[in-house]
Amino acid sequence: MTHRSFAVIGLGRFGSAMAHTLIELGQDVIGVDSDEDRVRQLAEVLSQAAQIDATDLRALKEVGVQDVDLAVISIGENIEASLLVVMQVMELGVNEIIAKAVTPLHGRILQKLGVKRVIYPERDMAIRVAHNGTQIEALMLAPNAAELFKLMPHKPPPDLSRFLLSPMPGLLVDIAVKPGQTVRAGEKLAVIEAMKMENILVAAQDGTVAELLAGKGESLAVDQPILSFA
Repeated sequence: MTHRSFAVIGLGRFGSAMAHTLIELGQDVIGVDSDEDRVRQLAEVLSQAAQIDATDLRALKEVGVQDVDLAVISIGENIEASLLVVMQVMELGVNEIIAKAVTPLHGRILQKLGVKRVIYPERDMAIRVAHNGTQIEALMLAPNAAELFKLMPHKPPPDLSRFLLSPMPGLLVDIAVKPGQTVRAGEKLAVIEAMKMENILVAAQDGTVAELLAGKGESLAVDQPILSFA
């Protein structure tokens, strides 16, 4: 495994297993948790261990999270804290993030925020993630059910590429474009306020705005369309 630096934020069962595995592989690991006992138990094992509030951007900077190659967000039980920490780590410029989720909705919001890999501990093992091992998804059916399953038509998911979707529940505080406007990739489209933070949504590619589907001041649900492209 290529030598890299990691930050493991949240040193519960999954986080501590991840941190131990990475150390065994010879990697540099910063471990972060708000619980003093968890930090103390791993202090002699990790390259650096710190008891901080990981939702505090300044605290994350002080322990050097902005300098790591990959951050593992292992805060699953408190979904709001998990999402806030992800946004703070992204704000620090860490591009590669693995995050733990406890529900499918939690996982979808993490993906909408830009997390490339979401882990569900009940089906993924920390050692597999650390080794980047092969994972196979299998569907087990009774023989008669398997024969019927072959006959079921495949329904492809709807094509939502023409829409800007809300990545999280929140308040639409601004729409920066209007119908008929041409936008470039990276251009600001809208701003959503969630968890006392403003999240700027930008265009993924060049295009033309066709229709506004939500209004300023509207409360949005996850995946609610905000606008469509021509």
